[in-house]
Amino acid sequence: MRNVNRVILAGNLTRDPEFRRLPSDTAVANFGMALNRRWRNRDGQVQEETTFVDCETYGRQAEVLHQYARKGRGLFIEGRLKLDQWQDREGHNRSKLKVVVENFQFTDSPAGGQDQSSAAGQAPRQAGGEAAQTDRPASRSAGNPRDVNDLLPF
Repeated sequence: MRNVNRVILAGNLTRDPEFRRLPSDTAVANFGMALNRRWRNRDGQVQEETTFVDCETYGRQAEVLHQYARKGRGLFIEGRLKLDQWQDREGHNRSKLKVVVENFQFTDSPAGGQDQSSAAGQAPRQAGGEAAQTDRPASRSAGNPRDVNDLLPF
């Protein structure tokens, strides 16, 4: 059986990205995301839960996140799970699961109101806030099924 390690998340940053460089001069950004879930229980009452996820990314993506991402900013990420294991000061084994981000897209405009998505390597946004449709196939408008991006609520 083939293994698959793929994560797709959309949420908000819980803190400003922590930026550093490895001895090899590779950029690294670590950040946290909050993922909110809302549903109705059997009694019709609205229930909410928040899941917190630690993430990291490398290279140019780390530099872009460091420059443009701030606490509270919406982010859509794609990546893979990675398990970090270590021993604490008392000698106990510890582990932590995190997401290594391989691709991301801001889901909102930066706080300054000026759109920086094209500087971050993302599609430029149109006046209505939607990403430009230039990368979509022309045949889609001829009755093909919707693109997966049309199913996302942002």
